[in-house]
Amino acid sequence: MFGLRGSSRSRVALAGALGVGLVFSLAACGGDKDKDSGSTDTAAAAGIDCSQFSSFGDLKGKTVSIYTGIVTPEDTPHKKSYEPFEKCTGVTVKYEGDKSFETQVLVRAKAGNPPDVAFVPQPGLLQQLVATGKAVEAPKEVSDNVDKWWGKDWKAYGTVDGKFYAAPLGANVKSFVWYSPKEFADKGYTVPTTLDDLKALSDKIAATGAKPWCAGIGSGDATGWPATDWVEDFVLRTAGAETYDKWVKHEIPFNSPEITAAFDAVGGYLKNDKYVNGGLGDVKSVASTTFQDAGLQILEGNCSLHRQASFYAANFPKGTKIGKDGDIFAFYLPGKDASTKPVLGGGEFTLAFADRPEVKAFQYYLSTDTWANIKAKASTGWVSANKGLQVSNLSSEIDRLSAETLQDPNAQFRFDGSDMMPAAVGSNAFWKQATAWITGQDTTTTVNNIEAAWPKK
Repeated sequence: MFGLRGSSRSRVALAGALGVGLVFSLAACGGDKDKDSGSTDTAAAAGIDCSQFSSFGDLKGKTVSIYTGIVTPEDTPHKKSYEPFEKCTGVTVKYEGDKSFETQVLVRAKAGNPPDVAFVPQPGLLQQLVATGKAVEAPKEVSDNVDKWWGKDWKAYGTVDGKFYAAPLGANVKSFVWYSPKEFADKGYTVPTTLDDLKALSDKIAATGAKPWCAGIGSGDATGWPATDWVEDFVLRTAGAETYDKWVKHEIPFNSPEITAAFDAVGGYLKNDKYVNGGLGDVKSVASTTFQDAGLQILEGNCSLHRQASFYAANFPKGTKIGKDGDIFAFYLPGKDASTKPVLGGGEFTLAFADRPEVKAFQYYLSTDTWANIKAKASTGWVSANKGLQVSNLSSEIDRLSAETLQDPNAQFRFDGSDMMPAAVGSNAFWKQATAWITGQDTTTTVNNIEAAWPKK
């Protein structure tokens, strides 16, 4: 993944009732009643029970520092969502956003100057930070919240060597196909619910002489990453989550039959001259078209389908109505059958480097359904896999679709595979060889070349 995806690649960019009665605790909120009446009002307005922080002690005057790659303007709703916590506890949250976060956080940790809390966008980076010896395990209160509000898949990504360190924060969904609801209604197309249905729909559109799909994997120095997302989605669908996990960990080789078959399944779409590349050219144009431009052809009527993540909504021109009755919307990229729901995505995790009470209290707050709903109301283009998030609190239809997808009891969430592979593979050979594959290289050569790039132990 790259560009707008799950690390510097993507800034992710779901609920118990918020209307709980306010049980205001002077010990939790600090100070005397008259002095802190504004704090009480602010917390009450947010629907937050301040007494939940009382077990952490008197925190007034304390500071918690955050370091993250989430920068302006996406940092604004984050900061706003901390206000009820600050009002309740008297803690000041110091926020530092840095586009160079992913390299600098390791430098700071190794130098003994880490922040109190880091928002880590990749499980691989999380493991590296834990390996510095500077990170601390998450407190029991946070672990209990994650057990309550997230699936086991999510908790596993925040666990290193059997120890739980980091609760999930935000999330994004990559397993989406963008389409025109009006075109579907006018032409009698239906949203597919299985992979066979998706193939049949593609064939139906192609039979009219139109190209059903538009695609682009261009992304500057990161050209190729959208093709890796396609492959990852199809490994999940054709080989299953267990095989996917083995592949990402290199417990099976990149040129195994299962991965080769997934490449060929993707090739049935992206290397099929009857399917691509609507409004943009032939198969080879997939490599030269940027991922930002490719899906816009749906609005021009030149193609009908474009596979890309939830964050692609921000790519459409201002004024484009995104929704079931709008100019453009998305549907879930289906699995083998309607009973299975593999979901490819990304997200961030909250990792602490200090175990002071105020840091634990802040970690706890971020792991609650209360915070998820406050953050949702303050944001656009943000979701969480927190099962306590009320979908109605999300402001856009694509955000609500993302949340519903993540909350589905049949969902099997898996983090973007290339983000978890060694850099020599995940952000180098996989991208480059996938691009060569699109422009004519055969599958066997492609998977053999990627396998050869995997670092030897």
